[in-house]
Amino acid sequence: MYLYVCDPDVFRSICQTQTPFQADLIQTQCIGLGSDGTEWRNAYRCSRVGSNGDSAGTSGKQDLHPALGWPALGVCGCCGPLRPRYKRLVDNIFPEDPKDGLVKSDMEKLTFYAVSAPEKLDRIGAYLAERLSRDVVRHRYGYVVIAMEALDQLLMACHSQSIKPFVESFLHMVAKLLESREPDLQVLGTNSFVKFANIEEDTPSYHRRYDFFVSQFSAMCHSTHEDPETRNRIRVAGIKGLQGVVRKTVNDELQAIIWEPQHMDKLIPSMLFNMQDNEDFERTGEENPASLAESCFRELLGRAAYGNMNNAVHPVLVHLDNHRLWDPNDFAVSCFRIIMYSIQAQHSHHVIQQVLSHLDTHSKNTPRVRAGIVQVLLETVAIAAKGSIGPTVLEVFNTLLKHLRMSVDFELGDGSRRNSASSLSSTRTKESEERIVQNAIIQTIGFFGGNLPDYQRAEVMMFVMGKVPVYGTPCHTLDTVKIGHQGTKRIQAMLLSSLIMVTSGFKCKTICAGLPMAFLEPLCSISLMEDSELRLLVLEILHNIIDRHDNRAKLRGIRIIPNVAALKIKREKISKQDVVFMKKHGQQLYRHIYLGCKEEDNVQKNFELLFTALALITIELANEEVVIDLIRLSIALQDMALANEENMPMFIRCGIMALVAAYLNFLSQMIANPPFCQHVSKVIEMRNLDAPHLLPEHVFREKCVLPDNLDRDDVGLYFQTADLAEALSVPGYNVERLAVPYIPQVTDEDQLPRRKSFVDTISLQVDILSNSLPDQSQLAEEITFETLKKAIDTTGLEEQERERRRQVMEKFQKAPFEEIAAHCESKANMLHDRLAQVFELTIRPPPSPSGTVTVTSGHAQYQSVPVYEMKFPDLCVY
Repeated sequence: MYLYVCDPDVFRSICQTQTPFQADLIQTQCIGLGSDGTEWRNAYRCSRVGSNGDSAGTSGKQDLHPALGWPALGVCGCCGPLRPRYKRLVDNIFPEDPKDGLVKSDMEKLTFYAVSAPEKLDRIGAYLAERLSRDVVRHRYGYVVIAMEALDQLLMACHSQSIKPFVESFLHMVAKLLESREPDLQVLGTNSFVKFANIEEDTPSYHRRYDFFVSQFSAMCHSTHEDPETRNRIRVAGIKGLQGVVRKTVNDELQAIIWEPQHMDKLIPSMLFNMQDNEDFERTGEENPASLAESCFRELLGRAAYGNMNNAVHPVLVHLDNHRLWDPNDFAVSCFRIIMYSIQAQHSHHVIQQVLSHLDTHSKNTPRVRAGIVQVLLETVAIAAKGSIGPTVLEVFNTLLKHLRMSVDFELGDGSRRNSASSLSSTRTKESEERIVQNAIIQTIGFFGGNLPDYQRAEVMMFVMGKVPVYGTPCHTLDTVKIGHQGTKRIQAMLLSSLIMVTSGFKCKTICAGLPMAFLEPLCSISLMEDSELRLLVLEILHNIIDRHDNRAKLRGIRIIPNVAALKIKREKISKQDVVFMKKHGQQLYRHIYLGCKEEDNVQKNFELLFTALALITIELANEEVVIDLIRLSIALQDMALANEENMPMFIRCGIMALVAAYLNFLSQMIANPPFCQHVSKVIEMRNLDAPHLLPEHVFREKCVLPDNLDRDDVGLYFQTADLAEALSVPGYNVERLAVPYIPQVTDEDQLPRRKSFVDTISLQVDILSNSLPDQSQLAEEITFETLKKAIDTTGLEEQERERRRQVMEKFQKAPFEEIAAHCESKANMLHDRLAQVFELTIRPPPSPSGTVTVTSGHAQYQSVPVYEMKFPDLCVY
């Protein structure tokens, strides 16, 4: 309360007649200006007033007004006893000596007053802010601590609508402390802000913003103070402040602005910087900036909503780029593990999309950086695969296949550069680094597909199989002509390796779901390639799909198993769907095994996987009809090794014999037929005595002595069809079909003298064309008397015709329907091929200056025709 008078004497009399106030210091200043313009000033100072009302005396010292410092019109006076009550209560909480701390009794009075009169809170806060600002400027840090303690107590005690204006004063005081350069004041302001952040307000704030606090706390997180202990305190305070901002804003719908990029670009890097700079391992809990930052990081991500994921993940990627943390990528992997385990499961695909986009932006970066990003993607999809749905799956595979192709391109490089001796070492280093990228991509594809639900895994298998390139043919993702033979083979092997991982642990209810036609046909085609590595990969894929009871580990290695029952094979009765599948597509599996056995580059591993494939088909898919087909297949393999029409190496022939022996031994014990087991055991015993090289335990040794030829006359060493048919003369087995030799399905590839791989497609087409043309020497056969005599004598021809018809009738009566259909289909294919050749020879395109295509030695060549040598029709010449 202020009292205005015009005369100093009047003012003096007022002061002397007041009611005594004990222990109060009243300072009075009077400043006047006469009417004549002469300046005069009188100051009166009253010391403590005694109980009798007399003043202790006045001082003759003249003072200016503390706020103005220059003469003013009239006279103004301020009396302590006339000040507002809230100011007096605030002044009373400050002791004379700041070391004594807050006056608790007076603080209780101030708190009671604030609770009783909440409308005064804004004035109390403003006055406290005024005193705190003055104390900060004057370096009275003791009074600053007391003021903040009083503010904290008032905040905790008062919960009402009127607290909003008080909060503004409080935040203003906290900002003053954070702006100071004293670490103690910054920590003090941060602690007060954290206490404020833990208060749940009844109503949201429409106008409050925390931009300054985000910036200031982020700057504290990057403190570079010389003293390590002080630097640690400041960083911990900054992290706590950011955590308080997060808690105060993320739950308030009106504070969604905290998720905007300009704030996330400060929050996230500040946390990651402290997580990365973990120098003090002994500190734990809130004293360690790294652990505290990780806790805050997890809390922030856990509160992220659907629309905020991109803004939360992008700063992480930028931070890893700026600090070059992709190589090595240990910190990057740990960061994304935290992210994936902190966010909600339905938001995982956002993170995957962000990493994929980041991989695209670094497509031309160093191999190690790309490998680091792919490995992070691997860790991400490994956690999120169970919940990933929708287009994310295909997007992941498309992006990875694209980068796989780019990696192969980078590895193969330019031929001239590769041949340069100066760059030989750098080229080898680049190849090894690109291999790291390729292996990481394969693992990511396989791991992602392997962790998908079964209903999605089958689609992924078909998707990946559709991406396996064929040299010389168009592909959705790969230009096979550009990457060449070697690049195509590399990508084929990589994709098949990823398919092994995708199919690992795949348990389809029916084999039709695991081996649909769209997947089986290209898979069997790959199995006929000349590359042994690719054939091994195809066999492992078949094992993963067929083995639905985890029996493959028990069948590892090719051997004569003395007691199959000891293996404890798990099996179930074959379902009707599987029976139908074997009737439709069993011949494809048999043909795949039959042709795979006689490849000249087969090694022990090939025969082991072929044995496992036969055993798994027996366990999972074999009924009585399939058992007969498998026996026919085994006898056909034995006859093929004995006849040796294709001049196979002796190791391959003995390996086929060992494979047949091991499989028939396994089959005889599985069907539990004593006569069958007796015959198989007898043959194996004879081989142990006379021909150990026909058994797997001997032929696959390193120093096994192989004979020059196989003795076909020693019948006891080989399995006889008649004895097997006699042993199976029990109800359920159609032994008559054993008399019909197994003949694999005839396809276009079997018309060639040698099956070609995918990378020889152009040469394959040229071989078809050259082999189909008639031999001119045969057309010019010399006509002699003997040829005319043979043409007239038709006796032998009639007998041959009758024998041929008898064989045809027998074949159509006893052969299975699948073989008959395959035979007819092969004839139809041959007819179409002949017609295509005729059309190719008769229909020629007109000559063109741009050139015509001619095939020479398996390579297409273009020959241009000059315009002046071309013959045009008369109507075209003018």
